[in-house]
Amino acid sequence: MNDSKQLKKIFNFPRDYVFFCGMLLGFVLFMIGDQFYWWTNREDYSFGFLVPFFAIYVIYDRWSLISSYIFSNNSQVAAKAEYSSQNTVINNKYEAFIKCLEYLALIGFIVGLLLFGVGTLLRTVTGPQNPASLAIAVSFASLTLFGIFIVSREKVDGEPMALKDRIALTSLFLFPALIWLLSAPLVSVLETQIRVFLLTKVTVVVFTFFDLLGYELEREGNVLLLPEGQVGVEEACSGIRSLTACLFAGSFLAAIFLKQLWKKFLLVFAAMLLAVFTNLLRSMFLTLWAYHNGSQAIDAHWHLPVIGDIGSVHDVTGMGILFLTCVGLLLLLPIFNFKLPGFEEDDSINHEVKST
Repeated sequence: MNDSKQLKKIFNFPRDYVFFCGMLLGFVLFMIGDQFYWWTNREDYSFGFLVPFFAIYVIYDRWSLISSYIFSNNSQVAAKAEYSSQNTVINNKYEAFIKCLEYLALIGFIVGLLLFGVGTLLRTVTGPQNPASLAIAVSFASLTLFGIFIVSREKVDGEPMALKDRIALTSLFLFPALIWLLSAPLVSVLETQIRVFLLTKVTVVVFTFFDLLGYELEREGNVLLLPEGQVGVEEACSGIRSLTACLFAGSFLAAIFLKQLWKKFLLVFAAMLLAVFTNLLRSMFLTLWAYHNGSQAIDAHWHLPVIGDIGSVHDVTGMGILFLTCVGLLLLLPIFNFKLPGFEEDDSINHEVKST
């Protein structure tokens, strides 16, 4: 019975909801077509193939909570009556604030449309390029979040939605809206600056560590001079690939398994630190391997007795560090979800799903 009522509600969506969902679907399909170029041509963005599926899964996982906001039930109608009686007292103070937020959201939505037009124009005239893809991704995030806040002024059946519920509903779409910023490449200048910064820091830390241990080596820029050759800290060793991948994995895990917003941000930050730390471990291992076996040993292939050739030392350690980082993120989840005995987490900011 409840399923038939829910299905009937879905087919009775008002036009503004239908138009907004259709518009977002068109934008996301265009954005996927644009970012598909980077996913297929740049190895460090190959994880982008997972982004559409993960975004859909997050919406699916939260659908019962989303539907509890956009559909009314008996308790919500009673709350609305209570709110209406109170509204006569606080109308002058409260409604002006809501109007101000709605105007700001409308401005943000229009800016998103303009930015999408700029990104589309660049993409059409010059072909795939970093600024165009980033502009399209930013515009999609702006259109999604501001659009949801605007459309959710009323629920599907015309009941007004409280401001705190509109904000909570919008926050449920943070991951599906913002994750595309990771699967789109950064502006070339910014990306280069990040790579150079990471390369320099990795080289300095590795050199300092081995120098303190008494190893004989010298540093010239991003090159470490060893007794049997030299090791250059290249772009692949900068850690930007693992950093991007860990941000993606951390964001997804935070969206699915954590409730509090501060915990979500903290896990994403922890993912960044973990990516940098594990990449340092890899660089130290490769330097130590080259120190004892010669610099050419890094590119030599490992041969296991049963498996055979498993790839070069450089590539195998890269995959191993990525696996280690993912395991580290999974191990952090129980820590973030740990509750002290006698203390209950404050879930007042989370909307409870109520049966209709």
